[in-house]
Amino acid sequence: MASPLHSRAVSVLPIEKGGSGRKFWRIHVGGQSLILVRYGEDRPENKHYVAIARFLASVGVRVPVTHFHDETEGLIIMEDAGETDLWSRRHDPWPQRRALYQRTLDQALILHTQAHRAPGADSLTILQPVFDAALYRWEQDYFFEHCLGRHFGLAEKDCAPVKPRLHDIAGHLAQQPRCLVHRDFQSQNIILRDGEVCLIDFQGLRPGLAHYDLASLLLDTYVTLTPAEREELLAHYLSGLHGPGRHAAPGFRALYDLCAMQRLMQALGAYGKLGHTDGRTPFLDHIPAALHSLREILPAIPGLDHLSALLAPL
Repeated sequence: MASPLHSRAVSVLPIEKGGSGRKFWRIHVGGQSLILVRYGEDRPENKHYVAIARFLASVGVRVPVTHFHDETEGLIIMEDAGETDLWSRRHDPWPQRRALYQRTLDQALILHTQAHRAPGADSLTILQPVFDAALYRWEQDYFFEHCLGRHFGLAEKDCAPVKPRLHDIAGHLAQQPRCLVHRDFQSQNIILRDGEVCLIDFQGLRPGLAHYDLASLLLDTYVTLTPAEREELLAHYLSGLHGPGRHAAPGFRALYDLCAMQRLMQALGAYGKLGHTDGRTPFLDHIPAALHSLREILPAIPGLDHLSALLAPL
């Protein structure tokens, strides 16, 4: 890693962030703070970050302002929204965190209800591929390969009996009405500034189910929420969606549970790949929390007794 640069007028400090492969620097110059991002060609969605940021801002979602983008060189200069994310407040008293989570869900509600209705949204070429049956199946296979296989050493024959049921679930989810979703809607991608929230790392924006984003936040493997806290936050989201005191539409909970399963499988697959294939072993530390949440979700989903039995001794 390059050494930090300091002078009386300028400082450049590297930022360690996530598992995306991008590189970040915080630049202080002339009393102003900016973020420099360099991305490669390994993930094509990174080059769409600026266009997506401008689209989201146009529909009322708070995102950092981008000042410069050189697509050829893979460089972005953007507003520095600060270093305080939702994760960093994980030990605060619940009343304080509840207010921050509610503001986060208010931003999610704008994304889920307004973005796909914006003029031209249905023809955006900057979006990632839609959450279809193939993508849901990919998440499932990612989990089996990198978590159950690579990390826990389970054989393919042990996992095979559950796959037909999971493929049916993938097809069922793909048939549901879609909105635009963040896809990685977790605490480290929510920046807090002046009591408000700002979304980052949204380059995976795509048509999908709002339930997936909700599960990503409420079952975040980086932050523990109690069942009562999760229910309180779900009620806040639904109140904004349907009106004060209104409850979820029929089938909402079942879809939420299925999306929670999918999200946790995706996260577990990612932790296994990052930890073993990419050599970023700290990500393996998140597997127990994600696996615990997946074990809790599975009994609510019919036809997955075999998978529950596979996970029980792990």
